[in-house]
Amino acid sequence: MTENELIEIIEGLKRKKSESNFIEVKSAEKGCPKIFDTLSSFSNQQNGGIIIFGLKESDDFNICGVYDAENLQKRIMEQSLQMEPPIRPLITVVNIDNKNVLSAEIQEIDNFSKPCFYKGAGRLKGSYVRVGDSDRVMTEYEVYSYEAFKRKLEDELRVAQRACWEDIYTNNLKNFIVKLKAQKHNFDSLSDEKILRLQGFITYNREPTLAGIMLFSDYPQAFFPQLCITAVSVPGTQMSVVGNVGERFIDNKRIDGNITQMLDEAIMFVRRNMKTKTVINQNTGKRTDLTEYPVVAIRELIINALVHRDYSIYTDSTPITIKMFSDRIEIENPGGLYGRMTLDQLGKFSADTRNPFIANALEVLGETENRYSGIPTVLNSMAEYGLVPPQFASERGVFRVTLFNSSAKINSSNSEIENEILAFCSTPKSRSEIEAYFKGRMTIMYVMSRYIFPLTDKGLLKRTIPDKPKSKKQKYVSTDL
Repeated sequence: MTENELIEIIEGLKRKKSESNFIEVKSAEKGCPKIFDTLSSFSNQQNGGIIIFGLKESDDFNICGVYDAENLQKRIMEQSLQMEPPIRPLITVVNIDNKNVLSAEIQEIDNFSKPCFYKGAGRLKGSYVRVGDSDRVMTEYEVYSYEAFKRKLEDELRVAQRACWEDIYTNNLKNFIVKLKAQKHNFDSLSDEKILRLQGFITYNREPTLAGIMLFSDYPQAFFPQLCITAVSVPGTQMSVVGNVGERFIDNKRIDGNITQMLDEAIMFVRRNMKTKTVINQNTGKRTDLTEYPVVAIRELIINALVHRDYSIYTDSTPITIKMFSDRIEIENPGGLYGRMTLDQLGKFSADTRNPFIANALEVLGETENRYSGIPTVLNSMAEYGLVPPQFASERGVFRVTLFNSSAKINSSNSEIENEILAFCSTPKSRSEIEAYFKGRMTIMYVMSRYIFPLTDKGLLKRTIPDKPKSKKQKYVSTDL
């Protein structure tokens, strides 16, 4: 960060009189404060954050100056080295009115190294997450979700308590074995029991696993009551809205069964509750029924929720949810993004698979392709329908996808600043023009990383020179959705 950029951030804080998800303020008039919690939370969140020393929050963020800039840098580095993994903050010092203000930029660490925590408190008590303008201790589940990937814990293979061989050796399973042998002839000579062990459906003691029960049991919810789908359709844009005769729900259903049964019933629920319009081709006179949302996108998202949800003991009481509003559909499953995947990489790179045995079984059954084509299919089908790109969110152990229908405006899913940028970029704007527009409010580095790049990834902005993203002549323009 340059000195001018730091000055701009300070001026913005004084105007706004508030910290943010990315900025923490410390006075440091009399010494270096403890910043272990903020070092942890910024390292664990996407895009990191900035700690600014020398401003007094209780005095409307006016400059108070730090006690000793050189010593403060040493103390910051000492605390950074007490983190696991160690942190390397980027320090900037600026003198304003003969008072030194110092900033420490904290970069997000790689997902494989998360959670970053203070060694003195340990992983469970020293791991933090940023919530608004404060740092909160991670829950045991949030810490576990990172550990599960690093240690390759296989929650889908845990034993299904109270279940026995007869609960899994059903017609559903026999059908699977027939299809598996037809596709993979090296299984022809193996016994059914050995096939089940190799596929992760039973243990060596013939105990059914969660994967086997969820895929093939006649009624998995007898063993895992909340591993189901709850689906509702409401009359307005919020859960609190009631209809003309006081109804809270247009439709409300708990969807049970094995994974393939829940998939089919969930699709039926959505189709039953979404609008369908008839379109007549003026040239051919052919009639076409056009659903409110592309069914192929709905199917892919429900499959993703069933396959990639967290099946650990921490989420046994948490079902997948489908919420249908007048302007959108929200599909939510327990378990945030898994492994090294980030939101801006969705659909662009192959992802780590949380439940590979379930995913492979569904591929054999013909329900999935297991080729990482799900998200691209959703994006393409929404674009073909002329709808706003889907909104993805991964936060505190939950992954959510929101699809907006044709009645939704672009601003329904964006912040005020995002809408301001989209309006400003109604005609192509260069980086320097964007910088001039936000001068005194936010640094160009912050605007680009926090807004421009994410809006571009979501398809709400596009580059005028897409094949040369780093071109000096590059401009950004709002897309015509």
